[in-house]
Amino acid sequence: MASAAEQLASNLNFGVLAKATELKKRIWFTLLALVVYRLGTWIPMPGVDPHVLGDLFKQSGGGMLGMFDMLAGGALHRMTIFALNIMPYISASIILQLMTTVIPSLEAVKKEGESGRKKINQYTRYLTVVIAVMQAYGIAVGLEGMTSSRGSAVMMDSHLLFRFSTVVTLTGGTLFLMWLGEQITARGIGQGTSLIIMAGIVAELPAAISNTLELGRTGALPVLVIIGILVMSVAVVAFIVFMERAQRRIIVQYPKRQVGNKMFGGESSHLPLKVNTSGVIPPIFASSILLMPVTIAQFTASGGPEWLTTFTALMGRGQPLYLALYLSLIVFFSFFYTAVVFNPVDTAENLKKYGGFIPGIRPGKNTSDYLDYVLTRLTVVGAAYLSVLSILPELLISKFSVPFYFGGTSLLIVVSVTMDTVAQVQSHLLAHQYEGLIKKSRLRGRR
Repeated sequence: MASAAEQLASNLNFGVLAKATELKKRIWFTLLALVVYRLGTWIPMPGVDPHVLGDLFKQSGGGMLGMFDMLAGGALHRMTIFALNIMPYISASIILQLMTTVIPSLEAVKKEGESGRKKINQYTRYLTVVIAVMQAYGIAVGLEGMTSSRGSAVMMDSHLLFRFSTVVTLTGGTLFLMWLGEQITARGIGQGTSLIIMAGIVAELPAAISNTLELGRTGALPVLVIIGILVMSVAVVAFIVFMERAQRRIIVQYPKRQVGNKMFGGESSHLPLKVNTSGVIPPIFASSILLMPVTIAQFTASGGPEWLTTFTALMGRGQPLYLALYLSLIVFFSFFYTAVVFNPVDTAENLKKYGGFIPGIRPGKNTSDYLDYVLTRLTVVGAAYLSVLSILPELLISKFSVPFYFGGTSLLIVVSVTMDTVAQVQSHLLAHQYEGLIKKSRLRGRR
């Protein structure tokens, strides 16, 4: 017998969507906000020659720099006002989450509820400004010494004026995107920061497909390889959907209890644990952490010391150091973010408080140890899954020179964000249908 929620979900259609006025407003607001973001990725930063920068980026845009340009929707190689994208805000979020687990005072603030969450968000904004200023200043210093093969300089202004305008422009662009993401989350549909990153990837997808087909037309890439890549992309999307929906359901039993003359409880439920609890966070966090040193190294390698040139070469696509650092950070953030999201001790205490228990496991510490054991095994599988998806684009690029957008990380971000957004749309539609049923029942009651 299907539940009431399942029956309502099966009746969802475009007619229901047309009647959901509030949901339509949220969708239109989200689309307009993403259009504003995409327009900003084409507004050039003052004092930079885009043609010279484009030539230089083709020479040094591999490795982590190429991945960040993919996440920024091409704004980095065009050096626009949104060149830093939302990455400083993500870096600040990482640092604050790490600090809340280490510093007791911040941990106490986090546990204050809604007021504590607002304080943490405010600290994150302040830290975003600091990180954005540092990254913008590093990019400004790197751009000053860059010249093309024809001797043309990227910078068109004086050094002091160029550094000031670069820091102000890039920091302002990042703060605007941070505000825009918060507005999408509050007034739109979906998670604003994730949608901004997804919009950048999707916007560059047609150009990536065109470049791949052009490689096939000129014979640089065999037709069978192109067909295999397309088939593989479909298979990767199906694999991502399967893994993102995969769960380990732990049975929870509630005992019967008598209240007056009535019996309550006695039912069994389940505790769902996702295989990939961390979602798309680890690849984004890893790329954000590696962005600063790699950007400075690749921009200044031509005029820097020999060790810097060697470091830049090792951080190229498919190089061992780059892959080792990238995969290590993905595994670390998979375990760290899972520990932040799900606390086995608190979950075990809540089950004990409400009388729930796992069959065969004693309540309290034994339950928390069992949940920690299961969660650790699931996180190992999730980290391996994310590592395989992240290493896939590097193999495609190094072996077949395929655009990065066919890689696993970009598909993971697009598919995961799309699934989360669709789930929010469905929840809004279900709420709208429930409101309609309640109104009808009130009218019948009055009659």
